[in-house]
Amino acid sequence: MSTVLIIEQVLNGLQFGVMLFLMAAGLTLIFGVMGLINLAHGSFYMIGAFVAAAVAAATGSFLLALIAALIAAAAAGAIVEMVVIRRLYATDHLDQVLATFALILVFSEGTRWIFGSFPLFLDIPGYLSGPVTLPGGIQYPLYRLTLIGAGLAVGLGLWALIERTRVGIQIRAGENDREMIAALGVDISKLYTLVFALGAALAGLSGALVGAIQSVQVGMGEPVLILAFVVIVIGGIGSIKGAFVGALLVGLTDTLGGIFLPQLFKLFMEQSAATNAGSAVASMSIYILMSIVLIWKPTGLFGARP
Repeated sequence: MSTVLIIEQVLNGLQFGVMLFLMAAGLTLIFGVMGLINLAHGSFYMIGAFVAAAVAAATGSFLLALIAALIAAAAAGAIVEMVVIRRLYATDHLDQVLATFALILVFSEGTRWIFGSFPLFLDIPGYLSGPVTLPGGIQYPLYRLTLIGAGLAVGLGLWALIERTRVGIQIRAGENDREMIAALGVDISKLYTLVFALGAALAGLSGALVGAIQSVQVGMGEPVLILAFVVIVIGGIGSIKGAFVGALLVGLTDTLGGIFLPQLFKLFMEQSAATNAGSAVASMSIYILMSIVLIWKPTGLFGARP
């Protein structure tokens, strides 16, 4: 196995990880601040991808497509929070699961009704297409490098928002003691709407960015949502830093596992059996990682002690 292939797969894992972080960061914010299990979070990922594809096709501008995806996902999140989610805070988690699962069906059928049943395609803009030469003569797609940089920039901006602004102080305080900040005069309803819209916007941005390297189709958000839940369990519920570290671990484990595990099994089996066994174990690798982390730290890597 060549060094070039390993470096390329590491970069692929980082790109996958930072996109997962955008999903997981919004999800952990919503759960950490609001205590809400939101199965419909993947629907905002799908909305961002579909809106970006439609706007890019209509205007030819990839930047406008990203802005539209952010606005559409945030607006959808705010409306859902005010109309549906606000009635679920006092209920138990089973009611939240059932209600947000119903939202998945509503969003899926609504998206199919508006955009049709066939996949859409979002083209990579010309100024981001083609490969770039990295040190050592490695050729790597410019767009994937841009995704890594964009994800890191958004993560830094989110950290600054949470740690360095008044709104961030309110969000962190709401996570620890919502009754107290309500008593201090903070409008908890507006804060919850803001947090939910922010989480939805991050998911929508992730969907729009990834939509240029895969087909945009109904139901595309649910597999990513499962991985996002794995990320926040590994990183620790409510921790943005944990979501970032967990996303990178999941991205690298999933990508590198698919390369190295079949090669490892070839040392003990014939080629066809080794490929099948290695692929099967690779598909389970992130869940094995999650199990190991939970055995070591039941609250996740950066989760608060119960």
